[in-house]
Amino acid sequence: MKFLLSAFLLFSLMSCQNSSSSNGEKSSNPFLAGMNVPIDYAKVSAKDVEDYAIHTVKAITSGLEAIKAQPSETFENVFVAMDDVNNKISVAYSNCHMMFWVSPDSLIRAKGLWGFQMLDSVSTGIYSDKELFTKMINFRSSDAYAELKGNRKILVDDMILGFEQSGVNLTPEKLERFKKLTMEIGQLSSRYSDNMNASNDILTLDENGAKGLPESFMENYKGVEGKYEIPIINATNETVMGNAESEETRKAYYTKFNNRAAAQNLPILDSLIRKRDELAEVMGYPSYAAYTLVPKMAKDPQTVWTFVNDLISRSSEKAKSDMIQLENEKKAELKDQKDIHLQTWDIAFFKNQILKKQYDVNNEELRSYFPMDQCLKGMFEIYQKLLNYQFRKVENPSVWSPEVEMYDVYEGDKLKGRFYLDLYPRPNKETWFYGVGLTPGRATPEGYEIPVSMLLGNFTLPTKTQPSLLSQKELNTLFHEFGHIMEAMSYHGEFSSQSSSKADFAEAMSQLFENWLWDYDILSSFAKHYETGEVLPKATFDNMFKAKNVASGLTAIQQLQKCVYDMSLYDKYNPDAPLSTDQLWKDLDKQLGVMNFYVDNTHMQASWIHINTHPVYYYGYLWSRVYAQDMFTEFEKNGLTDTKTGVRYRDIILANGTQRDVIAAVEEFLGRPSNNEAYIKSLGLN
Repeated sequence: MKFLLSAFLLFSLMSCQNSSSSNGEKSSNPFLAGMNVPIDYAKVSAKDVEDYAIHTVKAITSGLEAIKAQPSETFENVFVAMDDVNNKISVAYSNCHMMFWVSPDSLIRAKGLWGFQMLDSVSTGIYSDKELFTKMINFRSSDAYAELKGNRKILVDDMILGFEQSGVNLTPEKLERFKKLTMEIGQLSSRYSDNMNASNDILTLDENGAKGLPESFMENYKGVEGKYEIPIINATNETVMGNAESEETRKAYYTKFNNRAAAQNLPILDSLIRKRDELAEVMGYPSYAAYTLVPKMAKDPQTVWTFVNDLISRSSEKAKSDMIQLENEKKAELKDQKDIHLQTWDIAFFKNQILKKQYDVNNEELRSYFPMDQCLKGMFEIYQKLLNYQFRKVENPSVWSPEVEMYDVYEGDKLKGRFYLDLYPRPNKETWFYGVGLTPGRATPEGYEIPVSMLLGNFTLPTKTQPSLLSQKELNTLFHEFGHIMEAMSYHGEFSSQSSSKADFAEAMSQLFENWLWDYDILSSFAKHYETGEVLPKATFDNMFKAKNVASGLTAIQQLQKCVYDMSLYDKYNPDAPLSTDQLWKDLDKQLGVMNFYVDNTHMQASWIHINTHPVYYYGYLWSRVYAQDMFTEFEKNGLTDTKTGVRYRDIILANGTQRDVIAAVEEFLGRPSNNEAYIKSLGLN
């Protein structure tokens, strides 16, 4: 093997006896439960995580040695065998990383971090192994390759590109530099995430400071002596920023929220940007963006810049108009004061004021119609009908935390997949929202290995007197993230390496399902008051619909600012004169010319997961939405609960991964070439 292992790891590989047995007896390690058997997560120990990672390295070492020992190259003994190696790494990496993100046990989290970092390093070594690559190139020169078609040819081409993107063609000196940088980037990224998730700041308020915040919300955070202690987490952000009447409270919360882990993560981010730029240079690319965009739909930075700049030009006038509208609302409320200007911490609050006064829409009151259990039940019914699935809840599952739920997915009597729901925040848990793949689907000689995923959320917590009541935004997030789960459940392809779509198409399949929330018949099927059972009134929904595009231009320009920020970090970095990541926000404010979004002495980039773990990705949310809105037109035409259309969508789009060209798949589903007309209409910027 060409990849590097530490002396400790080599010792562990030789001494580890717990993970497997030579006589074929079942392992005591919960992670080695067997194909399609649920992992006994409740019994997982830190030692199990460590042994599992080591066991995986041993297994893939054997697999790679077998590939190299083949006297001649075939599709099966090189690429199918490599898919098996990839699958072993992917499943172990994902489970170790998941343990790092969600386990309440600090030792398990530590071993999860160790495991996925080690496996990531091993993977880097494999994909730069020249002996393996030579096997692949030899096959590509054969008559057998010329006869390949469809997903098998794509598998070969993509796997070879993956090796090329991992430095296999570099000189020995540059390859070692590539490996070292990749390892350092992984370590820095993990430290960034760990710091962000460990942040535990609070905002202490008195009665005046808490004015405007819902009573049920405040009851959950009541401290001593009439004070309230609000944790600075995603689950409290929307409520505080949208409802606190005190500008001092909004500013204080905003400042704390955008300073999470700043002292630790700002220097880490600087190092990440520098090292990613160095890695791109080693690989012969002008920027990290140019390097990482190669396997994506956009292909190159110029395509992304053209796309983003076009949207900026479309959004700017509406954004400026929105800013004036919100500022006028602030002036009307503070009419006895002079020199009043809209500040960033005002946007959510005065948008809510306009919704209440002009549209009779109160987001906090709407929560009463969106209790989590009802929303889940309603969402499940919609997805099941559309995609012809049945979700069967597993009672008393073995899970990593008591509130986690587990479901098996069936189509008729056939088990198709399995998913977990981990919906609420807790200390040291990853703070964002994700559809997390744990096991990809694939065909094996023993039968089909079903996909397994988890929805990781940080939704509003239940209180002593109320269930978890979701905001409109949270409900949208729930439908979106569950769309990722359904994408994973729907893949039933031949190879696990093809289970994930192009990175800048990945959000489209989830964004599409957000549209169901803007149909009254759909929404009213589950939007019922948690106490009275009253259905969400049609008049209320109509007002929500009319208010849908309030401040839409401002929202769009803030999202586009993040796209430009992300691209600027990774496409315009100058190592001889590195720009301050704070100064970049200020420069973008001037460039966009809408308002000064940046707040002095705040550092949003210190707790922004995308630029850490998903660099050169943020544009993909908008890129994907073009396809999402276009594909939704088929459901508008045929009916939002039309199972025939839903199953076509499932089989052509969700099940695709990278088995065929994405654009071709979309065109088959639509029956025409895709366009951006539905997307432009959905922006509400005209």
